[in-house]
Amino acid sequence: MYQMREATIADAGPIADMVRARSAWLSERGLGECADMAEEYGSQAGNPDFPVWVLEHETDGVVGCTSHFGNESLPPWAFTEDEQAEPTLFLATTFTRPNPHRLGRLIAWWSLDRAAGLGLTWVRRGTGQEQLSRYYQQAQGWDLLRVADRRGHKVFFLQRKATRVPELPELMAGRGI
Repeated sequence: MYQMREATIADAGPIADMVRARSAWLSERGLGECADMAEEYGSQAGNPDFPVWVLEHETDGVVGCTSHFGNESLPPWAFTEDEQAEPTLFLATTFTRPNPHRLGRLIAWWSLDRAAGLGLTWVRRGTGQEQLSRYYQQAQGWDLLRVADRRGHKVFFLQRKATRVPELPELMAGRGI
């Protein structure tokens, strides 16, 4: 059984450990690493400036996290003025423990459902990894909005309409993930 909840200061260590585990998994596959950011991401838990949510499993503890930001946090260099005015939930810094259960998809679908429940129109996200952008598109149904240049690096911005996910209770119960 899974649940999403707002992160607390007590989640800082488990989030940092999870980021290090994901970093090792990425490194083993030649996909980069992010271990140097683990403590920073962990320190965002419980910080009111960073709306961090954790995916918690009833026996495994914290197995995923993400941050939800509103329109005010959309990077102006990446979104048009019209896009910045649209009611949006922006997903950032999503991590999961390496696992075979598509927990990242579970977090994304929970976010789509939450955004719809809040009356928002879009869920948007960005990544600096082209391979991850393709995965989001092919496995999770995201649409590529644009590729932006940020200080000489490509950043891929994706979006999906906020929508209720009727099967979410079954997925959170661990069935069908």
